[in-house]
Amino acid sequence: MMIKMEIFGLAMDEKTNMPLVILKDKEDKYILPIWIGALEAMAISMPLKGMTMPRPMTHDLFLDTLAKLEAELVHVEISELKDSTYYAILAMNHGDRKLRIDSRPSDAIAMAVRTKVPILVNKEILETIMKEQDGDYQVVLNDEEGKKWAEILEKYRLDDIKYKM
Repeated sequence: MMIKMEIFGLAMDEKTNMPLVILKDKEDKYILPIWIGALEAMAISMPLKGMTMPRPMTHDLFLDTLAKLEAELVHVEISELKDSTYYAILAMNHGDRKLRIDSRPSDAIAMAVRTKVPILVNKEILETIMKEQDGDYQVVLNDEEGKKWAEILEKYRLDDIKYKM
């Protein structure tokens, strides 16, 4: 069974200094933090903030290619958790064919944000995470964490990039 999740926010893990994307369901029953890289965090945060690049980024290029091939991203799935690694699927339609493409969760989420398709998470993963955390785990995005990401994005200037896109 799959549970529809939404992006609750982006945060920095204070212990590892790594960004994470936090997913939650509408009922606030499940919260899923996924640690991602800095570039992946930027790829997710840019469309959330309404930012666009003058040239297509990798996720945009892939989605443009799908459109030209008359394929459609229907939803993304966080499908599996193996050895502390999450796995994801891009679920697509191409005519009457249903396609499932392996993906990293961060890439799948970055594409879901751009296309506004649902992000689904396997309920078994959510139950496993809840058991491991023993109910004591709580993710809180306070104003300071939100400000950190806003500051990073505000400082990001296309003119400062060494290699133009």
